[in-house]
Amino acid sequence: MILEVAASALISHSPVHSRGMSTTAQFVAEQAELGRRRLEESYTFGLRAKGAFDELYHVYKECSESNWDGHNATPVTEATYRLAQQFLEALPLSTPAPSFGAEPDGHITLEWHRSPRRTLSLSISPDGDLHYAALLGESKAYGTEPFFGDAPKSVVDLIQRIMAE
Repeated sequence: MILEVAASALISHSPVHSRGMSTTAQFVAEQAELGRRRLEESYTFGLRAKGAFDELYHVYKECSESNWDGHNATPVTEATYRLAQQFLEALPLSTPAPSFGAEPDGHITLEWHRSPRRTLSLSISPDGDLHYAALLGESKAYGTEPFFGDAPKSVVDLIQRIMAE
């Protein structure tokens, strides 16, 4: 039973959280999180090894001052940067790395681009809202989802549809 819980946690969509209070439950949660971290650091499964977190940090540092674009842009705050980090950590293992940018309103943008007609742009606001717009061939998808620590299924599904071969 304990091994089944740990294995399930390793392949879940988000970091491991335990509702258990016993020392055994906490141990299992810690070990599952450690296993997930190791997978995140692998090039095959994780965004860390692909440099996504470094690229995100670079965008944050470049755009964390007022007027970073020369046109009065709002700075990207540390809180927005942390939300973007948490969002990346919440994505399923083996999610392709996005490209990163910043918007003049202080939002951080993540983009998955397969072709001109298969692309997804996701904007993370300082308030924790995820605004997205996608082109999927002839169809479009757009909307807003709140971010509470787990990657919304609708956004994960869009990433998978965009990047599918």
